[in-house]
Amino acid sequence: MNKLLTTMFALAVASVTVSAEAQQVTGKAQDGAKKVQMCVGCHGIIGYQASFPEIHKVPMIAGQSATYITAALTAYKGGDRKHPTMRAIADTLTDQDIADISAYYSQLGLKDGSAPPATLAKATPANVEALITRNADNSCTKCHGANFNTPNDGTVPKLAGQHADYLFVALKSYRVKNNSHLGRSNAVMGQQVEEKKFTNAELKTLASYISSLPGELKTVPESRIHHGAE
Repeated sequence: MNKLLTTMFALAVASVTVSAEAQQVTGKAQDGAKKVQMCVGCHGIIGYQASFPEIHKVPMIAGQSATYITAALTAYKGGDRKHPTMRAIADTLTDQDIADISAYYSQLGLKDGSAPPATLAKATPANVEALITRNADNSCTKCHGANFNTPNDGTVPKLAGQHADYLFVALKSYRVKNNSHLGRSNAVMGQQVEEKKFTNAELKTLASYISSLPGELKTVPESRIHHGAE
């Protein structure tokens, strides 16, 4: 038994060491440009829609932070985010691939437009403000920033301007339990969007508001991606 425990402990230490090393991989945008063939078919087409788990536009990822993209792809690969297509793609990527692709998309399209304003031109509607601050101790803006474009941590996504239907699907996915093909494991988000706290209609209202905000996210057409990689 002692020998078994020793072996298990050694494996656990090795796993932690590998994880730490993966987080230290440095991505190169120029290398990432050569590795996005599986990405552009969905994320490189303006208005492209997915049909799983319901019809919605695929998320804009150009301009998202590299740290967040890395975290998301790692979560798909590890199973914390369940999505058959994304899991299959992430499984083919090494830590270096993920770092390179993340670095590439983080800078893609940023030079094409000015940064969003530091403050919003209009006040947040009262009904939406009530939704944002409903969880008083951990409101949406505590992590995603006052304008949903200044996350407090690199692993937290920018949300401003993201497709409303995608945001709605993503928010609902944190509620899914015991489904091998759908759902996202995140303790904070799971508590945030519990059904006893928000109805689907309220989540849709919140998603619509966030989508209307100015942000840095965009879809860069596939032809321009190929041209830029040449």
